[in-house]
Amino acid sequence: MGSTHHPLSIAIMGGGIAGLSLAAALVKKPHLDIHVYEAVPAHSDVGAGLALHRNALAAMALLGPEVHQAYLDKAINIGEDAEAEMATDIFFACGPHANTGADQEPVAELGRAKGRKSVSRADLLAGLLGLVPGEKVSFGKRLTKIWEEAEEEKVKFEFGDGTKGEADCVLGADGIRSVVRGYVIGENHPARHPVNHDRWQVYRTVVTTEEAIEAGVEERFTRTVPILLGPRGHVNCIPMNKGTRLSAGVAVRGAALGEKEVDGPGKDNNKGRKKELNVGLYKDYTPEARAIVDLVAKDTSASWAVGDHDNAPVYFKGRVAMLGDAAHASLPFAGNGAAQALEDAAVLDHLFERVKQPSQIEVALGAYDAVRRPRSQDVVDVARMLGRAYAFAERDIHEDPKKARVFFTQAGRFTNEADLTQQNEEAMARLENSVRGGSKNN
Repeated sequence: MGSTHHPLSIAIMGGGIAGLSLAAALVKKPHLDIHVYEAVPAHSDVGAGLALHRNALAAMALLGPEVHQAYLDKAINIGEDAEAEMATDIFFACGPHANTGADQEPVAELGRAKGRKSVSRADLLAGLLGLVPGEKVSFGKRLTKIWEEAEEEKVKFEFGDGTKGEADCVLGADGIRSVVRGYVIGENHPARHPVNHDRWQVYRTVVTTEEAIEAGVEERFTRTVPILLGPRGHVNCIPMNKGTRLSAGVAVRGAALGEKEVDGPGKDNNKGRKKELNVGLYKDYTPEARAIVDLVAKDTSASWAVGDHDNAPVYFKGRVAMLGDAAHASLPFAGNGAAQALEDAAVLDHLFERVKQPSQIEVALGAYDAVRRPRSQDVVDVARMLGRAYAFAERDIHEDPKKARVFFTQAGRFTNEADLTQQNEEAMARLENSVRGGSKNN
């Protein structure tokens, strides 16, 4: 492949996990000139916690040791032994197979990996932001419009403050309500906007670990990442901030007002309606589960309706592509939304190592789309299925612990054990083949 005299300019719309991890990798390439545009004036801590699975750790390693280290510097071990293999433990919180007692084993597990850790989203973003030079990031830039003109080589874009810009390539990591998504698949496409088919409502609170234990939460659940399943809501905990705080939540299927009700943490989600969590509905849950429900019910101001995306037919258009939640927002129940964003970033980073001319951008984005779209959309489907399983509404698996164990094991293997090096290599092979084919035709 040839090279140009001037670096290729890449505008990354969105400074979340997808955008910043990609920027942290691309900024190391001298043939690229990247800039991140983030809509909010500054990142805020909305109490979201992450327990990244093996595929997320592998994707970070592909993006670079400094990306992985940024995560390690902010995260805490799940469990007491940093070298031990740990997993997200699945328990039944009610029914004849309830097993949340201290002397009982989990019915299944997800995300087993050596040295697994948990981290707050805010901490991870701070670590990633530190890897990108300050002059390469602009906050308070909410994208409102994007377009390409046939006679122009640059992609044009405009922000809410009236300023405009252009770049050789635009990569949209601008979240579940992505403007870039509307450009790529069309504003009137059925998959344009997020949906909430099962009407999920999440109630979450963040307290100090000491407060959680004083409120009756089992100490072991403040050090691990358990999911306690039941038909009126599944319960989970995620330790954060080096173990000093605990994010505890209850996710209730059918509690949101409608399939189009989707909002997010940190916003005025209740729109004047206080969303109460009725603890009386959980009388048949185990004492361990009820303690977490009671803790969350004390403050439901952080309640929100979660959503995901129906499948987009394509992830790119011309020299514009989308990644992360902009491309394939998923329900949080597979614990793989951030991991899929990191996989996107790893593939794009690998491809842009070879992209030296504007004419090669669209070919690279086509390779990215061909490799990442099928897997990422399958993960969206897996997350939906897991959510129903957590609510005792999927294949009656709650009636048979052995059946449940097989079900969760298969789902975990799909998300967790992918060969990401092979995924990168497949994308690169597609790019190389397209470039060679184009050269022969010229």
